[in-house]
Amino acid sequence: MLNRKVHQTLEFHKILHMLNARAETSLGKAEAEKLEPSPILDEVKKRLQATDEAVTAERLKGAAPFGGIRDIRSSLKRAQIGGMLNAAELLDVATTLMGGRRLQRFIIGVHEEHPLPLLAELCKELTEERELEERIKFCIDDTAMVVDQASSELGAVRHELRGGEARIRERLEQMIRNPSTQKMLQDNLITIRNDRYVIPVKQEYRAHFGGMIHDQSASGATLFIEPESVVAMNNRLKELKFKEEAEVDKILLMLTTQVADVADPLKANLEVLAELDFIFAKAKLAHEMKAALPMMNDRGFIKLKKGRHPLIAKDNVVPLDVELGNNFSTIIVTGPNTGGKTVSLKTVGLLSLMAMSGLFVPAEDGSQLCVFDAIYADIGDEQSIEQSLSTFSSHMTNIIGILRDMTPKSLVLLDEVGAGTDPAEGSALAISILESIHKLGCRMIATTHYSELKAYAYERNGIINASMEFDIQTLSPTYRLLVGVPGRSNAFAIAERLGLSSSIIEHAKGQVHEEDQRVETMIATLEENRLTTEAERHEAEQLRREVEQLRAKLDAQLLDFEEKRDKMFEKAEREARDAIQKARSEAEEIISELRRMALEERGALKEHKLIEARRKLDEAEPKLRTNKTAAPAASKAKRPIEPGDEVRVISLGQKGHVVELAGGNEAFVQLGIMKMKVSKSDLELIGSAPAPKQPKQQQASSGLKRSRDEDVKMELDLRGANIEDSIVEVDRFLDESFLANFHQVYIIHGKGTGVLRAGIQQYLKRHKHVKGFRLGNYGEGGAGVTVVELN
Repeated sequence: MLNRKVHQTLEFHKILHMLNARAETSLGKAEAEKLEPSPILDEVKKRLQATDEAVTAERLKGAAPFGGIRDIRSSLKRAQIGGMLNAAELLDVATTLMGGRRLQRFIIGVHEEHPLPLLAELCKELTEERELEERIKFCIDDTAMVVDQASSELGAVRHELRGGEARIRERLEQMIRNPSTQKMLQDNLITIRNDRYVIPVKQEYRAHFGGMIHDQSASGATLFIEPESVVAMNNRLKELKFKEEAEVDKILLMLTTQVADVADPLKANLEVLAELDFIFAKAKLAHEMKAALPMMNDRGFIKLKKGRHPLIAKDNVVPLDVELGNNFSTIIVTGPNTGGKTVSLKTVGLLSLMAMSGLFVPAEDGSQLCVFDAIYADIGDEQSIEQSLSTFSSHMTNIIGILRDMTPKSLVLLDEVGAGTDPAEGSALAISILESIHKLGCRMIATTHYSELKAYAYERNGIINASMEFDIQTLSPTYRLLVGVPGRSNAFAIAERLGLSSSIIEHAKGQVHEEDQRVETMIATLEENRLTTEAERHEAEQLRREVEQLRAKLDAQLLDFEEKRDKMFEKAEREARDAIQKARSEAEEIISELRRMALEERGALKEHKLIEARRKLDEAEPKLRTNKTAAPAASKAKRPIEPGDEVRVISLGQKGHVVELAGGNEAFVQLGIMKMKVSKSDLELIGSAPAPKQPKQQQASSGLKRSRDEDVKMELDLRGANIEDSIVEVDRFLDESFLANFHQVYIIHGKGTGVLRAGIQQYLKRHKHVKGFRLGNYGEGGAGVTVVELN
């Protein structure tokens, strides 16, 4: 479908080189080099899914491990035909098995957390040959040496070999340490020649040592002699080395046979590992390009959002927005050179090739590309000296081939169609070529200089004009593609800004046909309207972003307010429940005591009265609100709430009476023994009659006096009361003071014997609202008053 010439024209081969460089193994590099775009939609989607899964795996767990994996196909083939692998080749087999197992474990681990169906399916094809791997590792170390433990025979031979070498060195060291011998030696050292231990002897003393001469220095003054006393020992050493080599070969042959037995499964493993390395190389390339997964279709639709040419530096590339194949199937880009028309063509073609190859494309999410059956491109100067073809002839040769091979499912990219010949004939030929391609239904993008093609595109359904934006103020292109706006020559405007005489410019304008002038004026108007619209759109977009930010900020503040409000309500409800639970416990104790006294006094108290009292206590307990985020209901009062009114606190469902107004929109409400500050909007007016006053209890036995009326005071007078009654009053007084937000209160107990003071202070030590207490200072009552500090 695609020939190498198109690859070269669109520079797809450079993408393959980039992909090759990101593969970890030679296996993956080979797969990258032979990558071809696919014309089958399902195949392309599968390729892109595999790339997407690799991107996900690396995002979640980092780079995939490919260490140790080698291309061992040649070793496997030699093992199958009866050859013997050396230790390094066998070690490569073992490390490849280990590397494949490590990679498999990595992918399956990610798959368990985040599904990777394609990669996991590939991993299932990998076979583990643990026995072979462990056997090779047992016999060969990491330096590719066969170890002594590989066989008992090898261990014995090497043990004897090391002993023989030690004895020879010991014998020779005795010689070179002997003073009478040292003067005959060139150097006091032992060396090896031809795998035999020798010593350097001066030429004139060669007969003194006997033995064999194995080498001499360049000057001939030094001979390397194997003394006769160690010849037999060296011979034995040589025999042992032969035995060692034979035993090593035996081990290597045994391991090679085991490799040959599983060569076919290992070859299948290599194919899977090559595919996995290739897939993860695509993921690395996507990450480095900041590329995204494109949506694919086979209906000829292209929609690029901020598409970037991957071979242009990120700092220099201008993103391309283009749509093709929906309302129009052909785009004709007009305008002067150096505006970026050719780069736009190449970007569309190259990104299409990348997507059809399973590669992510450098564009924003939501970009769509099509699977074409072929992509044809005629881009650049194709002048051929060898074939004696002009630029025009070469372009025509390419276009003739395109017209012959294209189908309705092809993408055609033509740069400067009809250029290189007479403008009148070139424009007519260009229109005819474009019309022929357009009628077939191909998707096409073409660039041209000819102004005649602007009118042609304007008059045809399915064809749209486009141009590359040019900034007249800076006299430079912006490289932005403007679809729907035909290009202007800008020649007169540029010449005027550069200082050309206005008379010359006016004369030149007079030479232009009236129809062409109208077209240019129309284009200029369109350009001006476009710039105005775009500026307004940017301003609207900025306002929309600001509104969204403010809305998000307000939503966050509202959520924070509701959370704080709910926490405050929960705290108040907990405290109310605790207070009522305490009151209930005390009431239960009192009722029990009264019941006991009634029994003793033969029915002085009626049981039904006790039951009724307990029912009222149960009804006093507040109920939790079921919808804490709902706004409090509005007050139903027909007139402003005033002190003394009987009200219901809506959020708590409890009745009480207003003690005083707190200013603003709040009021203090007495709920039983509790006094709370409540918003007026949370109050429902029940009646205007003042809440009935509690009857004063006359306790003749205690003579207790409370130094307060309806409002909570900051002092409690207990003088003359007994300890039991005083404790009850102190508890109530502290609860009321705590709810009234008092931080310090005074308990007057008098001096007397000190018993009442001691009992009260003992009780204060364990009270939950008491932070600390002390005796009154001078002017506060001295030892007759206890000053209590509340939480």
